[in-house]
Amino acid sequence: MRLGLSCGFWGQGRDEENLALVQRADELGVDVLWVAEAYGPDAVSILSFVAARTQRIGLGAGVLQIPGRTPAATAMAAVSIDSLSGGRFRLGLGVSGPQVSEGWHGVRFGRPLARTREYVQVVRTALAHRPVTHEGEFFTLPLPDGPGKALRLTHTHRPSVPIYLAAVGPRNLELAGEIADGWLGVFVAPDHFAEQRAHLEAGLARRHTPPAEPFRTDATVAVAVGDDLEECVRTVSPYPALYVGGMGSREHNFYNQLACRMGYEQEATRVQELYLAGKARDAAAALPAQFVDDTSLLGDTDRITARMRRYRDAGITTLTVAPWGADLEARTAALETCVEAHARLEAEG
Repeated sequence: MRLGLSCGFWGQGRDEENLALVQRADELGVDVLWVAEAYGPDAVSILSFVAARTQRIGLGAGVLQIPGRTPAATAMAAVSIDSLSGGRFRLGLGVSGPQVSEGWHGVRFGRPLARTREYVQVVRTALAHRPVTHEGEFFTLPLPDGPGKALRLTHTHRPSVPIYLAAVGPRNLELAGEIADGWLGVFVAPDHFAEQRAHLEAGLARRHTPPAEPFRTDATVAVAVGDDLEECVRTVSPYPALYVGGMGSREHNFYNQLACRMGYEQEATRVQELYLAGKARDAAAALPAQFVDDTSLLGDTDRITARMRRYRDAGITTLTVAPWGADLEARTAALETCVEAHARLEAEG
């Protein structure tokens, strides 16, 4: 199992701190940095910025929003970052949610799985340096009634760039297994991962040809280091509360549905009610400490090592840590604790 890093959303006044954390991760040999986007700074710009200031760490888009770019634009961004970084790029894709897709990008959210399937097909064609032609429900290239012609990328750095799908629901997990090279998961609990892996494997079984490399599973977990477990929970809880309570509407919140499938239906409903009422602090307090602990790394080095071991034994191939803390010193200490815990696991063999 490898170790990854997430700094959360950039553009919120901590960019220099985030960069220092990434550079420390680069020094420590962390495998990959994942950068997200919502409706603030875009991941392509941030990854380009980071690529110029790091040496070895992988650079992952986690994720580029499918409604935000044409497939061709995504392929162009992918080969640009990959080339400029010396082949370090990993392309994560996701449909976002209906509020962002329709409210920010003006793209209807209907049939997100079918849209994702077509999108990945077009991106793969472009990245393979083949002329891009596609006739589907969502994309037609080239347009049939004009002067357009099938074009190919003018430059590629590698024969292929790995494509990951962010997936939460069962059907989307199966799609990831069927068409992607890896899966990006959030709020992954080791005890619950067997169910998610079963859906991924169902998709893998439908592939016409097996993937060139073993399928990758990447789980992002928040980290808070300390001897007081309750304080660690309080430090981290605003993060899952945002997703379970406020990432989407009452009817369309994939993370809330995930918490329900994990056995927290009543609590997830309450967290959502509070968050949508503008009571984010109360929502964080209402989130069960067990849910936070199930989906995070909390405590001292020994406890974090034990929790990390459970992710490894469950079959996660990359554990991406999101260090929480009041300042850069605390977040760096959390990162270094995770690196130490990971080294202990490596020593176990």
